[in-house]
Amino acid sequence: MIVSTGATDRVTITEVGPRDGLQALSVWIPTDRKIRLVSDLVATGLHDLEVASFVNPARVPQMRDGRDVLSSVPRSPGVRYAALVPNLRGFQDAQLVSPDRIAVVTAASEVFQQRNMNSTIEASFQRIEQIVDAARGGPMRIRGYISTVTDCPYSGPVDPARVAVIAERLLSLGCHEVCLGETIGKGTVATVSRMLDAVLAVVPADRLGLHFHDTYGQALANIIPGLERGIRMIDSSLAGLGGCPFAPGAAGNVATEDVVYLLRGLGLAPSPAVDLERIAFIGESFCHEFGLTHQSKAGHALMRAVRPNSLGE
Repeated sequence: MIVSTGATDRVTITEVGPRDGLQALSVWIPTDRKIRLVSDLVATGLHDLEVASFVNPARVPQMRDGRDVLSSVPRSPGVRYAALVPNLRGFQDAQLVSPDRIAVVTAASEVFQQRNMNSTIEASFQRIEQIVDAARGGPMRIRGYISTVTDCPYSGPVDPARVAVIAERLLSLGCHEVCLGETIGKGTVATVSRMLDAVLAVVPADRLGLHFHDTYGQALANIIPGLERGIRMIDSSLAGLGGCPFAPGAAGNVATEDVVYLLRGLGLAPSPAVDLERIAFIGESFCHEFGLTHQSKAGHALMRAVRPNSLGE
């Protein structure tokens, strides 16, 4: 059972649409449109956003303008921007435009790590340690992501104990928090629960986040065990956009609209408060503009029920 402790028991939503939601798209999203998307999302009350990725542009062309995006998004008190950095070079590039948080990535599956980053898990820890050392003493927080925490598209189910070891090591290296990535959306409440129990035995709930994909329609259900165990950081993506370009068949991230609607029903309001109807309108408009598939159930329902001109358009 999820028991709210009152007004202070709030969930931080990290909106990953501008980065993870767009990275695998074949259609190019112009830089100025990415910047406007971020501005629109900030205006809804979403104040924690992942907006750029400093990766090899040959591998992820959509993110080649990350520096321009991050240098141009609106900077306001309380609004935090994150960027993904795969290595020290990426960190050095990101430093030039001062993100509030950087994200580093490893995997719980050795074969996925090889396919995704062309390295071993151990090599990924060496890169992460270099980044942490370079960032030490600076203002940027560091979030460590673990991919494939329940299932790998190549090698199958992942041992929860392995995820726990990796999560504990990320913290020991200097990451401020760890986000558990259910990369291919194949996990269930049972497998997610087992994984969370193993990780929570070595990492406190207030230093954990959830990053779930919705390939099998289980993402919302899979968030519940995390909330029951006190986890209060959730990644989501506008309109359910996304999908890992290195994970065959992986669908988009859990939709921000659906997560906010779920939290409302549980009495766990996002912090700060967000305008759900406005988020739904932005998602529908953006998808329509670029011919993208809109995957939020709550977003669809809200847009059928609320006329666009009542949202101030």
